[in-house]
Amino acid sequence: MDLIASREGRLGRVILNRPQALNTLTLTMVREFRRALDAFGSDESICAVLVTGAGDRGLCAGGDVRILYELEASQKRRFADFWREEYELNARIASFPKPYVVIMDGIVMGGGVGISAHGNRRIVTERSRIAMPEVGIGFFPDVGATWLLSRAREIGAYLALSATSAAAADAIEAGLADVLIHAEDVKPLIGSLATIATAEDVDAGLRRFARPPGSGRLALHRRLLSETTAHEKVEDILAAFEREGSEFSTLAAKEIGAKSPTALKVTRALLLRAAAAPDLETCLTNEFRAACRMLDTHDLYEGVRAAIIDKDRRPKWSPDRLDAVSDESVQSILAGDDAPRPIFKSWDSSPYSRWGN
Repeated sequence: MDLIASREGRLGRVILNRPQALNTLTLTMVREFRRALDAFGSDESICAVLVTGAGDRGLCAGGDVRILYELEASQKRRFADFWREEYELNARIASFPKPYVVIMDGIVMGGGVGISAHGNRRIVTERSRIAMPEVGIGFFPDVGATWLLSRAREIGAYLALSATSAAAADAIEAGLADVLIHAEDVKPLIGSLATIATAEDVDAGLRRFARPPGSGRLALHRRLLSETTAHEKVEDILAAFEREGSEFSTLAAKEIGAKSPTALKVTRALLLRAAAAPDLETCLTNEFRAACRMLDTHDLYEGVRAAIIDKDRRPKWSPDRLDAVSDESVQSILAGDDAPRPIFKSWDSSPYSRWGN
C-alpha cells in the first residue's frame, strides 16, 4: 500500500509508503489520507495524529507530476482533480482539531510541505531540507504555500522565487516548522507518542526531545532580503540582487534568473494576493484557479521534462525573458477557467492550538 493508516494506542498514524519515489503523492494517496484524517478526527479514542514518510530520504517530495507529463493530451485536464482534492486536504489539515504531529525529516518539497507545514506540531531534524521548488518546473508554490510564504515575508519571497531549500533553523524562522529534534531521536519520539493518554501528553514528549535550533543561514541575510524583495515586480527584485553584488546576492540572482519567467511572475502575483488574503482557503482557491490555467502553458511540461523525465536540467522556457511575459498573460492565468473549485469542509470542533500558544 502506498499509504498506511493505523492506530497505536490513542495515536492515529499515517505513513506515506512510496520510498522508491520519495513518497510522492498520488490522487489515491490523497484520498486515503483524507479518509484516515477524517476517521481520526471523529474518533474520541484518538488523542493525536502522527504523519511520517517511509524510508530514510525524506517525508515527501511533492505530488507525482510525472503522472501529469505522461497523461495523454486529452486527459491532462484530469490533473485538476488531483489539485482540487489535495488542496481540500491541505485545508483540512490546517484546521485539524487535535495535535497533528508531522516528522519533516530529510527532503520535504511541494506537496510534502502541504501535508506538513499546515499542521500544528511540525518537527524538523538536522537532515531536513524544506523547499517549494515549483518555479524550477514552470509552476508556482501551491498547496497553500502562498499563504505560508507571504507570512514569512522576505524569507518567504526569496524561498518562493529562488526555489532554494531551507534547513531546520530557517524553516522554523520562516514559520514552516516548530521544533528541532536530532534525527537519532525520531524513533524514541515516535515510541513516546505511541504511549500518550491525553492530547497534552504530546507536547510533554516533544519538549523532552526538543533542541535549540540556533540561527539559520537566511536569517543572517534578513535585512538584504527585506530590501531586495520589497519591490513588486520580479524584474526589480532580480535587479536589486544583481546591484547588491555580494556572494549571496549574486547567487540569488543566478538562481532566480534560471527559473521560468512565466512561473516567476505568476508566483509574485499570487504572493501579493496572499499577503492581503483573509485566510488559507482564499489562497488555495487562488492557487487552484492558476494551476488549472498552467495546464495550458508550455513551461510546466518543459520544466517537468528537464527536471524529472530527461533530467538534463536544461529547460527551454517560452517566453525565455521576464520582459516578454505580459501582464495580460499573468492575469489570464490568475483568472482560471471553469473547473469546479475546491470545497472546504470545516471541523465541528475548534482546531488544537499551535505549538507555543
